Amino acid sequence: MSPVLLTSLVPDEKRLAYWRNAVNRALVPMTVVPRDEGTFTGRIATDQVGALRVSVVEADAQRAKRTQAHIARTPVPLVAVGVQMTGRTVLVQEGRQATADRNDLFVYDTSRPYFLDQPERFSTRVVLIPRRMLDLPDEILHSVSGTVIGTGSGCAAVLRPFLTTVTASAHVYSPSAAGGLVSGFIDLFSTLVAEQSRVLTAGAETTRKHLVRRVREYIDLNLGDPALSPDAVAKAQHISVRYLHRLFEDEGITVGRLIQRRRLEECAHELSRRSRTSPTVSAIAQRWGFVNPTHFSRVFRDAYGLSPRAWRTVRLQARDDVHQQVGALTPW
Repeated sequence: MSPVLLTSLVPDEKRLAYWRNAVNRALVPMTVVPRDEGTFTGRIATDQVGALRVSVVEADAQRAKRTQAHIARTPVPLVAVGVQMTGRTVLVQEGRQATADRNDLFVYDTSRPYFLDQPERFSTRVVLIPRRMLDLPDEILHSVSGTVIGTGSGCAAVLRPFLTTVTASAHVYSPSAAGGLVSGFIDLFSTLVAEQSRVLTAGAETTRKHLVRRVREYIDLNLGDPALSPDAVAKAQHISVRYLHRLFEDEGITVGRLIQRRRLEECAHELSRRSRTSPTVSAIAQRWGFVNPTHFSRVFRDAYGLSPRAWRTVRLQARDDVHQQVGALTPW
């Protein structure tokens, strides 16, 4: 391993900045925030085994988040496979959430946003693989990104000790030995991915439906926020915008159209309701996230064939006519 980076080597007031820089250099750029107040301690060492970057990380409880802005700073797509040595890691990527306990493997794609939460002091060993070295279809790799894999049997039981040995002894391998290890590691990891993909495919549709339902619920709860957009929805669900759009390919509507349709439905419903103090059309539009009155009137007319004011008049008149008819039939 290259020299170990220790937070204890710097003054307390500089530790967090030192640690963030160490994590960004050893792994990939991301935002790291300690979970607890007080003095933070951590150690990290990284090295190369051929084309693989290997790291040993031990630190106090923390949260780490990788965003699109971070991804733009890392031109080479990497796939990370790690083993949890102590503590826990909660991994969130592509709408999936999984917890790695001791000896579990976890996999994530650094070219997509993700969130890591280590709620207690932990240690992990991580191998970063250049995406170009994996002869795997994107769909197959995607199926295991953001997942945790138990190591009690199958390929995972073989890969775990292989990974821990490679990360612990990176500095002792000759170039020729490193080349053989890289080939063996990638072959074994690819076999593991294929094995897991078969297991996960059966539950993929259930997962998709669950995530679509969660997205729809989030949209309904936030319709009044003018900033609600596909980007905002994807960020709130810890998934990429591209994956969000892919989720809705079978829904018959885009996320942007869904947001607009649900806003219009709520506006139409409220315009049809009589109350003592009827709000203005503009107030109703703003309450449901429409900032521009002209834009609101145009999209409302496109959807309902009438302007918002005309819709209100027609609907209230129709309701009054029904009440009068019912009243005329009611015996006194």
